[in-house]
Amino acid sequence: MNQKRPMTRRMIVMLICVGLLVAALVGFNLFRAHMIAKFMASNAAPPATVTATVARYQAWQPQLAAVGSLRAVRGVDVTTEMAGLVRDIAFRSGQDVKAGQLLVQLNADTDKAQLAALEAAAELAKTVFERDRAQYEIKAIAKAQLDADAADLKSKLAQVAQQTALVAKKTIRAPFAGRLGITTVNPGQYLNPGDTIVTLQTVDPIYVDFYLPQQQLGQLAIGQSVIVETNAYSGRTFTGKILSINPKVDTNTRNVQIEALVDNHDRKLLPGMYANVKVDAGAGQRYLTLPQTAITYNPYGATVFVVKNGDQQNAQANAQGKKAEGKTMPVAQQVFVTPGPTRGDQVAVMKGIAEGTQVVTSGQLKLKNGTPLVVDNRVQPADSPNPTPQEQ
Repeated sequence: MNQKRPMTRRMIVMLICVGLLVAALVGFNLFRAHMIAKFMASNAAPPATVTATVARYQAWQPQLAAVGSLRAVRGVDVTTEMAGLVRDIAFRSGQDVKAGQLLVQLNADTDKAQLAALEAAAELAKTVFERDRAQYEIKAIAKAQLDADAADLKSKLAQVAQQTALVAKKTIRAPFAGRLGITTVNPGQYLNPGDTIVTLQTVDPIYVDFYLPQQQLGQLAIGQSVIVETNAYSGRTFTGKILSINPKVDTNTRNVQIEALVDNHDRKLLPGMYANVKVDAGAGQRYLTLPQTAITYNPYGATVFVVKNGDQQNAQANAQGKKAEGKTMPVAQQVFVTPGPTRGDQVAVMKGIAEGTQVVTSGQLKLKNGTPLVVDNRVQPADSPNPTPQEQ
């Protein structure tokens, strides 16, 4: 009996020690978890400042876009067919001229003298022919002599016509009405056949040539309206209509050439300029629209960051260091979307978000799911359907 008491005490002491050890281990683990949570809370990622907008439906006019080249309705580099010395220049660089107006007179003195000699020979041949015809009527000469005189007269008249044409070629006239370019030809200069004297262009109206893929042929028709823009006149548009569609598709590019006639009454557009061409195609549509900066493209698809669990007023309050009562700080949530057509700075969203969704438009690179957000819309990304170049 006395031997069992020491054993019982030792068992009780051992159990108490084991209990204290277990309690110490549990307490240490609880303390460590508390300190880790406190450390993580104190080192939480700060809120990211972003801009955001609300997705809204907008009316869209579907358009086909292309880059075209302007071409004169009539355009030619005026040259000379005959060699000669320039005697007189009857125009100024940049002058508007009418069809047939004198441009350049080459020296034709020798040719005119030759023409006078041929005219005299033709006049003599005519006199001989008329005299022999009178002689033939009284049977004084043979019919063969009269035929020879007639042939000689025709030959002399043909030589006169040939020389007259040669003299006329020494007078260079405008082949059609238009505006002249800049010339470097001077009086006294010798011109060879084919030498360029000046360019002549008819620019009112003016053609624009552009190409579109073959899959868009079904949306094109003769007479369809086009809008032409050029960076030479920012913010200004020129209107026209499709005049012709090439009946052959380029086998290398599978594109088809389209020719449109554009109004150019003030002659601002010049041949050789490039222009952005837009063709209205089909009836108007309504698309859910976002700025193009809102969409991030990656190998898995297109995504946007949606503002969740908050609103702009709460975010602005957080930005000012105030606590929004009854509200939580908004966070980012990544969502996959299907982008559609684009126009200017805008892109249509076909699926993935609903109207009224608040979407981040800038600052996405520093975001991930759950990142706290501060929305600051004092500076917004461009969101214009018809942007214009800005030069600082």
